[in-house]
This record gives sequence, C-alpha cells and structure tokens, in this order.
Amino acid sequence: MKKRILSAILAGTMIVSAAACGDTQGQAPAGNENKEPAVSNVTNEPVTQNTFEGDGSEIEGGSSEELVDGKFTETRHITVEVYDRGNDGGSDPTNNMYTDYIKKGMLEDHNVEVEFVAVPRWTEVEEINNLLAAGTAPDICLTYDYPTIQTYADMGGVTDLQDLVVDNKNDLPHLWDWLGTTNMYWDKSVQDGTLWAIEGKRANNNRIVTFVRKDWLDTLGMEEPTTKEEFYNMLCAFRDNADTLLGADASKMVPFGLSEDVGWRAALLIESCMDPNITDKEFYVNGFDDRKYTENGTKDAARILNQWYNEKLIMEGFALTESADEDSMMKAGYVGAFMHNWDYPFRNGEDSINANLQRLVGENAKFVAVDCFEASNGEYIKYCDSTAGDRKIFFPTTNDEPLASLLYLDWISDPVHIEYLQVGDEGVTHNVLPDGAYTFMAATGDAIMNSGQNIDMTITCNGLHLSTEELTLKSLANNYPPCDPADVARANEVACNGKKPTKNAKITAVEAETGKGESLAEKRNQAWALSVVAPVDQFDAVWDENMANYLSAGGQDIIDERTEKWEAQYGSSETLE
Repeated sequence: MKKRILSAILAGTMIVSAAACGDTQGQAPAGNENKEPAVSNVTNEPVTQNTFEGDGSEIEGGSSEELVDGKFTETRHITVEVYDRGNDGGSDPTNNMYTDYIKKGMLEDHNVEVEFVAVPRWTEVEEINNLLAAGTAPDICLTYDYPTIQTYADMGGVTDLQDLVVDNKNDLPHLWDWLGTTNMYWDKSVQDGTLWAIEGKRANNNRIVTFVRKDWLDTLGMEEPTTKEEFYNMLCAFRDNADTLLGADASKMVPFGLSEDVGWRAALLIESCMDPNITDKEFYVNGFDDRKYTENGTKDAARILNQWYNEKLIMEGFALTESADEDSMMKAGYVGAFMHNWDYPFRNGEDSINANLQRLVGENAKFVAVDCFEASNGEYIKYCDSTAGDRKIFFPTTNDEPLASLLYLDWISDPVHIEYLQVGDEGVTHNVLPDGAYTFMAATGDAIMNSGQNIDMTITCNGLHLSTEELTLKSLANNYPPCDPADVARANEVACNGKKPTKNAKITAVEAETGKGESLAEKRNQAWALSVVAPVDQFDAVWDENMANYLSAGGQDIIDERTEKWEAQYGSSETLE
C-alpha cells in the first residue's frame, strides 16, 4: 500500500517536474555535475559555522533494540542497486563471486538476505528516476546526481537519514569509522538539518601531475625540473635539441603537450599563479568553473602559455588535436612533457603510454612525475576534490528495512570486507609478492570485476583501500603492469604533495548556473585557445575581450549570485573554518 500511494504521488509530480526541467532528463547541467545541490526550507539567517567535518568521534549515538548480538531474530530482506556497465565478457553484476561473498556474510552476521538489482550505469539517472516514480526503487540506491535525490526528497520520496545514522551509530562502527562526519554529513542541510544522502569516500583523490621524458633529460645531461623556470628551460632544451632527441623525426618535436582543454591540461601552472592564501569565499565565488577560469591569477598563467606558444614550445593546432591523437604522439615519442591525471602514462596495460614508449624507443624511455610549479610562497599546492563527492547513497521511503540497509553499508565498510572485494582470491584475481603486496591479474568468469577496484561492490569506498596504508601504496604501485611500480609510486607521492582538498560551502543551488554549464565551458575553452595563440603584443586585448564575453554570457551573473548567497549564509566571514 505504501509503495502504491507513493508511486501515484511521484508519477503525478514527475510530469510537472519534467515540464519544468525542459529536456534535461534529470541530468545535472553539462560541466556542472559537482555543484552544490538545492535544499529545502531555506532561511536568510547567516550561518556562522560550516559544521559537519570530523572523524565521527564527536557524535554521541545510540544502539538498536531490534538486534541481538548484531543480528535480527527474524530474517530480513533488502534490495541493493548495483551498476550494470554492459562490459563485454564481464560477470553478471547481480550474481558473481563478490555478490555471493556479500550475501553469505550479511546472512551470517546480521540475518539479512540481500538481493541485487542492476541499473544501467550510463543511463543511471534516467533509470533511477523511473524506479523512484514507479515506487519500485531498490532499498539502497546510489547515484552521482544529487539533484535527482533532492527532487524526490522534496516530493516526500526519500528518507531523512539523520536520526537513523545517529540513533543506530553504535551498531554502525565500520560505516562511521570509514566515512567520518565529513562524508556522512557532506549533504546535510545547514538550513533544516535534513540528510537525504551520505557520500561514498574517495580512498584516492589524486588529481593532476606533471610528467617529463626522463630519457630525454638523461640524454641532455639535465636534472629534473623543480621550479617553473627550470621547467621552461627544459622545454627550450627539448626544442633546441630536437635533432639529437628525435633524429629524422625532429620536425615532430612537441616540447609541451596541450589540448583544447587548457584549464585541465595546464592546471598546475594555472593554480601556481593563484594566491596561495586565497580565501574560502573567493574560491567558492569563482568555483563554478572547475578549470579556475575566473580565479585571480589565471591571466598570469595564460600569459606564460602564450609566451611558450610563441616560442614554439607548444604544438601549433593544439586546440584541434583529439585526445586519442595526442596520446598517439606521446606513445610515438614526440612529446617531452605534459600534465594530466596522476596515473595517465601508466593506464591501459600494454597499450599504456610508457609501455609503448619502451617498445618503440627503448627500455629507458618513459615519463616520470615531477613537482615544479611552485606558488608565490614556494609551496607546491595541488587543489583536489574532497574525499566526498563520490556516489550518493540514499534510501527511498519505500524502504521498509532502513536498519538492515544501514547494516549492509556498515558491513561493506569493514576494512576486511573492502579488501576481499577489491583483491578477490589468490591465484584467481591476484598473487602475493614476497613483501606482502598484491599484484593483480586478469580474472575469468564470475571472478571478473566489472569496475576498477570493484567500486560497484564497495559503494562506500572508491579507490584501493587495504588493511594498512603501506600495503595499499605497495599494491597500488603494482596495479599498472607492465609499468614500473616505482614510477607509479612516485607519481602518487608527487600527487599527494601539497594537496588542498575542496571544502564544502553547503550553499543552496545557484539559479544563474542553470543551463549555463555547457555554453560557458565552450566559451572558456575557446577563450583559452585564442589567448594562448595570440601574438604576444595582442595577448592582453584578446584575453580581456574573451573574459568580458564570458562574463556577459552568464559568468558575471553566477559570480554575483554566489557572492550574495555566501554573504546571506556566512555574513562577512571569508572562511569556512
């Protein structure tokens, strides 16, 4: 009866909601997926604390009287969403070695039967919308799209988890230990205290690293760069010694690889030009663009790139080069340095950039990670995502077993269970090295993990998380065969040096951002490209004109509204501390 009533309410309201949203089909605006969600019952009273950050020990909780030694006296049944990625040759996402492990463990430890429900990964927002509207959503749902949760919460279709996670805290030790207050309360409203979802945790929130050709440095007798100036001198040396480094292919020399997504591919340079003491307010106000386009200091970075381009350190036509084409140039040995995801040259096994280089150029040919973009205070700051911002886990109000569902989340957050779900069985999915580290191997049949590090099974954990940090780091380094584990470990170390995670301003949705994500991203990328390739004496005019166009196309409206909302919530405070 409960499900039929809710289904009728949601189905009727969904028609109105769809009409109001146009053709977005429940998706967050393109390029805007991680922006702050809307919350209900907004007040105009300034909030003086950001709150909700910690390890969870500061929260005093209770225990359930329904459990005896952690188990229900009568068997309970829950359904759990799992992504179906449609992998060719993959295992059944609802019935494999790992789902069996979970089912067996939950039944033995908590007397809870678990049934998995597959949801297509690449249309998950549309599918979860349909299931919620029909009242047939799994008891435990997950999505990357918080606006979907908020929409149905406003309709009365999502359970407020606040009291549940506190009243049963003592029965959920692994969940609280792993997520802490930061992830547990990331989506908690500062206006009315509702908690519609909890955030899975990123075990690894590494972002971008600078990579250089180690064999080229060795050939030229140069040390690895440690400053912007040394990096520039290195690029000049690559350009000026193209004949030595590439022989007959000297004309194909690309000292610094770049693409049309300049804000990503030159991120460390850009961020090194920002004020290292930037206030939380300023960072938030301009934070709608994750490429930092409107942050103060960005123009200085653009001027440096403009200089590099005009000195032929960046390839002509970079803005028209497809990612696959640029990867091919790296694999062929024509590129001297680039910035990208921290593990980019090690990805894809035998087809990785470093593996291709060694086959085509020689055993010593490879990219290695360096730290060389210092801020004005001399530090190597790397802005990265918070450990939150992963899958959003929520319970629809059709969930009649909220405690059993929380016990499920606690069970899969147990470090022992995370480790098994990520490494599987020895000789089947991994081998153990003499130092105890895992080295991973291709699995077959129902032992196949359909997602990297099996994150579809470990929905509270995204990234390798083993019993100790040392074991995790050793095993992570071994996770990219045939690339040298020492190079992977070094890239991870560089990526972790100077991390500055994003803070959660917890401010209501910014209306001016609606529908602007894709169009502003296109204008931003075009502005970057035009500014980089402009003649040196025209750089200022080109940059200023394109920035003005960007702001008039909606950027300024967003900045203004974000400023107003910050001040309405935090008053004159410039910080979230």
